[in-house]
Amino acid sequence: MGVLDGKVAIVTGSGRGIGLATARLLGEQGATVVVNDLDPDVAREAADGIAGETSVVTGDLTKPGVPDRLVEETIAAHGRIDILVNNAGYTLDAPLHKLTDEAFQRMLDIHTIAPFRLIRAAAPHLREPAKKERAEGVEVFRKIVNVSSISGTFGNAGQANYAAGKSAIVGLTKTLAKEWGQFKVNVNAVAFGWIETRLTALSGDDNVTEIDGQQVRLGMPEAARDAAALGVPLGRAGTPEEAAGGVFFLCSPWADYVHGQTLHVTGGASGGMTG
Repeated sequence: MGVLDGKVAIVTGSGRGIGLATARLLGEQGATVVVNDLDPDVAREAADGIAGETSVVTGDLTKPGVPDRLVEETIAAHGRIDILVNNAGYTLDAPLHKLTDEAFQRMLDIHTIAPFRLIRAAAPHLREPAKKERAEGVEVFRKIVNVSSISGTFGNAGQANYAAGKSAIVGLTKTLAKEWGQFKVNVNAVAFGWIETRLTALSGDDNVTEIDGQQVRLGMPEAARDAAALGVPLGRAGTPEEAAGGVFFLCSPWADYVHGQTLHVTGGASGGMTG
């Protein structure tokens, strides 16, 4: 028995890292999980390691039509959507004066526009059941969790493009919470600090990925990692499993009255200038 028994959850970017840890935790708690990733082999391997029922829908969410297909295939396979976790993302870091238009737009595309399109595609399957339930006097809570970052809530040097996208998703979250509260759709964000993933691992020639035919170097220089540790009161990076715990809480019945919020999972890191 799990607290998410009977629920269907889409977790984007769930082939690795925080997304995979989240998908595993939701599966352990009884949810049917739809795994989404760019790499079909990685997605299938991830799905095979998740407890309970799973399905896989791959594709680049920044491409028009792919978010709609993800929703359509989820409904075809499972008949409903109860939880949507917008986790997929990556970084393209550089000082602002060296950022290209493409690098800036790519961060908006994956961190803001893709979640917007996916939520819009899922809207009929989140709102329409709630209308019937409301007429019957029944409350059934559904969940949207958008992944942000303290780069978006506090800013971070070298990440103007990433911070802009992650800040925008917080605004989207708060607005949607006001629009969809009447449908008992809890809409929240989780802002991560330093979590051990490919994005924060030591940079190098072996830490690269291919996105839309372009080689993208991931990770952080050693000096940046050392500096990051100094800003965390708990003294270390979080694990993907610890990050997933914050997402799970917002997906759980214990968060039914948590709405329009941004939960910081940072080990206490404040992000610096708070205004």
